[in-house]
Amino acid sequence: MHRRTLLAAGAAFTLVPATAAQANMIEYQPGTAEAAINACQTVLLDFAAIWCSTCRTQERVLTNLRNGNPAYDQSIAFYRVDWDAYGGGSLVQQLGIPRRSTLVLFRGGQEVGRLVAETRQTQIEAFLNAGL
Repeated sequence: MHRRTLLAAGAAFTLVPATAAQANMIEYQPGTAEAAINACQTVLLDFAAIWCSTCRTQERVLTNLRNGNPAYDQSIAFYRVDWDAYGGGSLVQQLGIPRRSTLVLFRGGQEVGRLVAETRQTQIEAFLNAGL
C-alpha cells in the first residue's frame, strides 16, 4: 500500500464519526425549527460551529446519549443551527442566544431550558430527559 493511500484512508476513517453524528441532526433552514416548535413538537436546537471544540464535545455527548436511548430520537427532533450561517439571524436574536455551543429545548411550544457551553454527560442527559 502506498503511503498516500494509507494516510488518506486514515484521514477518512477519522471523519466517519463526525459525519455520522451530523447525519442524525436536521440541518436548520429558516422557518423549519420554528414551524416544529409552533406545532408543539419537542425540539432541541443545537447552535454550533464546525470549528468549535465545545460544540464538537457536545455533539459527541448527544450522539452517545441518543445511541444509548432510542426514546430521545422518538420524542425529540434535533436541529443543528450553523452558527456561522445563522448566528446573526432572526432565530438567534428572538431567542437571545448568547453564543455558539448553546442547546435549547422546546416542548409544547414553550422553552423548557437551555445549556450554554455545557459538556458534562450527566447535565446533558438530564436536559434531554426533560424532553421525554
